[in-house]
Amino acid sequence: MAGADDQSDLFPGPRVPPGTTVINDRCLLRGEQDFRIVLVSGIVLLQYATDDRMAEAYAMVSLVQQGWADQREVARAFGYSVRTVRRYQRRFEAGGLAALGQAGGYPARRPRLPRSREQLVRRWKGQGLATREVARRLGVTPKAVRKLLKRLGWQERSPEQLALPGGDPNLSAFPAVAAGAVGEPLPPAGGPDLSARDAEPAPASFDTDPADRRGDRLLAYLGVLDDAAPLFQSGPRVPQAGVLLALPALVASGVFPIARQIYGSLGPAFYGLRTTLVALLLMALLRIKRPEGLKEHAPDALGRVLGLDRAPEVKTVRRKLSRLAAAGRAAAFGRALAHKRVADRGAAMGFLYIDGHVRVYHGQRTLPKAHVARMRLAMPATTDYWVNDAVGDPLFVVTAEANAGMVKMLPGVLAEVRALVGERPVTVVFDRGGYSPKLFLQLLADGFDLLTYRKGRSRRVARARFTLHEAVIDSRKVSYTLADQGVRLLGGKLRLRQVTRLAVDGHHTPILTSRRDLPAVEVAFRMFERWRQENFFKYLREEYALDALVDYEIVPDNPEREVPNPKRLEITAKLQQARAEFAQLTAEYGAEALMNPERARPTMRGFKIAHGTLAARLRTAFERITALEQARAATPARIPVREVVETDVVKLAPERKLLTNLLKMVAYQAESDLVHRVAPHYKRTADEGRTLIQAALASPADLEVTAEELRVLIAPLSSPHRTRAIAALCADLNTQSVLFPGSRLRLRYGVALPPAKRTIS
Repeated sequence: MAGADDQSDLFPGPRVPPGTTVINDRCLLRGEQDFRIVLVSGIVLLQYATDDRMAEAYAMVSLVQQGWADQREVARAFGYSVRTVRRYQRRFEAGGLAALGQAGGYPARRPRLPRSREQLVRRWKGQGLATREVARRLGVTPKAVRKLLKRLGWQERSPEQLALPGGDPNLSAFPAVAAGAVGEPLPPAGGPDLSARDAEPAPASFDTDPADRRGDRLLAYLGVLDDAAPLFQSGPRVPQAGVLLALPALVASGVFPIARQIYGSLGPAFYGLRTTLVALLLMALLRIKRPEGLKEHAPDALGRVLGLDRAPEVKTVRRKLSRLAAAGRAAAFGRALAHKRVADRGAAMGFLYIDGHVRVYHGQRTLPKAHVARMRLAMPATTDYWVNDAVGDPLFVVTAEANAGMVKMLPGVLAEVRALVGERPVTVVFDRGGYSPKLFLQLLADGFDLLTYRKGRSRRVARARFTLHEAVIDSRKVSYTLADQGVRLLGGKLRLRQVTRLAVDGHHTPILTSRRDLPAVEVAFRMFERWRQENFFKYLREEYALDALVDYEIVPDNPEREVPNPKRLEITAKLQQARAEFAQLTAEYGAEALMNPERARPTMRGFKIAHGTLAARLRTAFERITALEQARAATPARIPVREVVETDVVKLAPERKLLTNLLKMVAYQAESDLVHRVAPHYKRTADEGRTLIQAALASPADLEVTAEELRVLIAPLSSPHRTRAIAALCADLNTQSVLFPGSRLRLRYGVALPPAKRTIS
């Protein structure tokens, strides 16, 4: 039977004959002696002599014009540049086959521009003459004039923008921020509230028809408009206009003034910074999870919700995201959003939940692996560490370098937390991934309290020490069977409190904390509230496409970063196998000694002689273990990643993904705020609150525009009690008096009356 090495001969791949160049999967270029042959699907298309340049140019032109190959493929196969192929095409179209025989260099009959005319060209250009007019007067081509101007170092003066009547040329322009510069310092936590009413500029528009914004688009093209002013048109049942319900929460988050302070401006554009942010946030709330999802929505219909004639399309959104990512300020943007959130909701920061979320990567690049708990596999992935408040809402997110574990990431994450919350006491809650008594000492020294599960083996608590604990916490009745005791770790250096829960099946769940002031039932309750963060990850994966790749860009990673040595891991696996084999042989040898008949072999010498083969195998296994232990001791445990990866050491570009994560976080926070507001008016908020808000945001609405207000009348929902809940939410939102971002229109909400029932007589 043939070996594995012979399997490749069963299906031999196509072999390219010597002297043959592959143009593409259909075309070949074969050289034979002094001739070259062009083959298409095995059929000779052209044949020419090697020194016949005109025939060679005709062969290249024929392949491109007949559609057998593109310019790049032809240029690569024939050894020319793409520009040369295009030049041959232009010559053939202009003068036919004879034009391809034109010799290289400057055309013989084309007049050159003498150096004596340089001063004349300078004077004419200084007078403002166009290049074509200068070329016409001199009798040469405009290209010759442009080359001369380039050689002379001529710089065109930028045309002066004429002042437009009735308006300021800098309408809606944000403060320009140079590339790489840092935005103005943000106000500290607890500073003045940033709202659209007092911080967001309201640009003017030169258009009067909301469905025709050609005037503003022209101004943006001329460079005098940095963002289009929202113009709304009254109309019934505008699709998805219910999403405007989320604007008060979005404005309260401060995302718009913070973005303007961090990023400045996107430059002259119809879809400026504010418009882009409004579009991306409303897209997330409408479950348009990726920019490609805009293909499924009519741009003009979605534009009516944004106050534009057309919503930005896929290419535009991607270009804006690239522009924002190029600034490299996503981390500062997230930090500023977190400052605003802490200032508004400081009471919810007493308990902060920290956990890592693994985003699996299915591409072709070599990335570090991470354990994916929901799949129970180690896969190429990127790990993000999220910090959520006591009610499960996200506060900020940090991307780990090379999937670093929680023990390594916690000090840095908590340093960010301390900068956000100041000196107020904070209890950090995390799972067993962050279990490290040495880390606990550091956290306590930094002023943090901790709450986590105990990891590893511990002494079992006696059944008699457990008692029933009941309480009402956060309007929920809880009941646990708990045992409360003190424990010492690190040889007595670390003293913590251990609350152990006894499950119905007898399982013990030990919880460690430094909080001795809390009742045991609240310690267990706060620990088990981690399910909120797990539900948050699941919800964002399904509803906001948290794991989706925004782009496929890569950036260089640190090649000196140390990783586990694969050779040492291989030796360790062999050592484990050798030890298992040695243990098995030892068991067999011991069994033989136990069952040895003393009458047949009364002495140990006789036993060894009778079982010499087994003893030899045992000695060989022991020698193999010794050799493997010595080899492992001589092999370093960690080596630079450049010695492991054959290709370049890269990682996924983090900036754009972090930016989109922050925008999805803001959208989720706005959704959560609406759920909290509707809770007093809807009994099943705990089970159906988000479903109710999602249905309201996706509902059509009547838009009515007045001189001072934008009135949004949401269509009735599926049932009267849901409609009444949304009506109460609208009444609550109307008390805030919020302006639509970028305009002076005050938002007013209501629910449209259901159509009157018709009877047929």
